Amino acid sequence: MKREFTKMHGCSNDYIYFDCTKAKIADAEGLAIKLSDRHTGIGGDGIILIYPSRVADFRMKMYNMDGSEGQMCGNGVRCVAKFIYDHDLMKSDTIRIETGVRTDEESEAGHVPENSIKTIKLKFNGSEVVGATVDMGEPILTPEKIPVDIKGKEKIVAEPITIAEKDYLMTCVSMGNPHAVVFVDDPEEIDLPKIGPKFEHNPIFPARVNTEFIHVNSRSDISMRVWERGSGETLACGTGACASVMACILNGFTDDEVTVHLRGGDLLIKYERERNHIIMTGNAVTVFTGSVEV
Repeated sequence: MKREFTKMHGCSNDYIYFDCTKAKIADAEGLAIKLSDRHTGIGGDGIILIYPSRVADFRMKMYNMDGSEGQMCGNGVRCVAKFIYDHDLMKSDTIRIETGVRTDEESEAGHVPENSIKTIKLKFNGSEVVGATVDMGEPILTPEKIPVDIKGKEKIVAEPITIAEKDYLMTCVSMGNPHAVVFVDDPEEIDLPKIGPKFEHNPIFPARVNTEFIHVNSRSDISMRVWERGSGETLACGTGACASVMACILNGFTDDEVTVHLRGGDLLIKYERERNHIIMTGNAVTVFTGSVEV
């Protein structure tokens, strides 16, 4: 069966998008593995499926390139909102998207935490959607909710960890998915293919972990590389940028509004202290469209 797709990216974090509002895709895990391959498939960091929602305007389900289902994608959710607008699924400059991993039955019953619903405000250049600002909600700092298996602490801030015989200080944050943020002299010097998997699969992270390697350039400017669970190194990670800015604030390194330089582009992250919400602004780009056998 042929299905139309749209290849999109936010800060070069690229996914293959499908409209599933009228018909589901049966084997999303297998399709993600097949299509994400950059030599034999379309190429991407995974696939994102757009479904109806009973608690928001739409629901997004994302699958990493290894077929595992992801909880949240900050760059992806901006592209989902652009996809919805561009494909006339909803003509509004503000769209609410249900995120997170749950069964269809749980979603249908409305068993969705409020923090899983993201509000996206589209940005336009004339009539074209070129980006979006996303209310990413509250950062989660409680260890068992991230999750990270470290007992007796309310937050994991500047916590020593040894990976591949090297000592790091990590700060752990969840933005709907788990992140370990470490500060380094130069992210470009990190042997990420070696170090990333050792963080991801460390037993203290029961759900695996995304890891951000950060250099603080100033109180309003940081540089970042990221290793994403299930996908490896990606050129950008929206939730990782949010988690990294929160980690910087917790460690006293930056102010509340920070530009994050990623390999694929820049994101503007703002922490609203009064509401304890993190706001992310970045681009959303359509690369090409086509059809593929599913």
